[in-house]
Amino acid sequence: MSSEPLLRVEDLQKSYGDETVLRGVSFDLDKRDVEVVIGPSGSGKSTMLRCVNRLTEFQGGTISLDGESVMEMDENTLRKRVGMVFQDINLFSHLTALGNVTLGLRKVRGMGDSEAESKAMNQLERVGLKAQADSYPAELSGGQKQRVGIARALAMDPELLLFDEPTSALDPELVGEVLEVMRDLAEGGMTMLVVTHEMGFARRAASSLMFLDEGRIVERGPPEQLFENPQRDRTKEFLDRLTSIAEET
Repeated sequence: MSSEPLLRVEDLQKSYGDETVLRGVSFDLDKRDVEVVIGPSGSGKSTMLRCVNRLTEFQGGTISLDGESVMEMDENTLRKRVGMVFQDINLFSHLTALGNVTLGLRKVRGMGDSEAESKAMNQLERVGLKAQADSYPAELSGGQKQRVGIARALAMDPELLLFDEPTSALDPELVGEVLEVMRDLAEGGMTMLVVTHEMGFARRAASSLMFLDEGRIVERGPPEQLFENPQRDRTKEFLDRLTSIAEET
């Protein structure tokens, strides 16, 4: 067995013009780990995710997947191995739920229609949406659309699944159904890198919690350590503020 972590990020640096967004981020993620990334807006969380699967190019550092540099991979190969679930869902409105899930299987994996539909139906059933396979996005709730997005990512059989604030655009009553699917994936051994403000999910599902601020990792460790005994004042300040907001709402 390989001793390499599934994902290794070393000294990751990213700037937009004169604005530095990531300032030397480094961490490893082993297979079956669930890393939850928290931090204020503008801290570089989403940019970091997008660098991992090269939706955003970076200026410095290295990212490797199972020992292989993502910069040396064909982009289609990388997309197969690293799936992503977006905040704004990005379903094709003219395709049914089934059509949205089969598209990548046909175009990227080269599957025939019958094989792609069978695999897509399995993934829709996995996220509790088999009955909505023939529904169009306009006929689905926000939570259902996000679950289609998860099914679409899972259908590619990724080694690593990235989540970029997958519940932030949802009405509060729909958040739970998406988090339930994510918890099931975590319990099933899916390796996940999750940007979220859902602290309940972080406490229950994360194997590690990362606090990112101003493009740097301020603190990283087991969720119970950061929640109960943070080592940095900035971490405590941020978590106290999140807790206060949650209690107010």
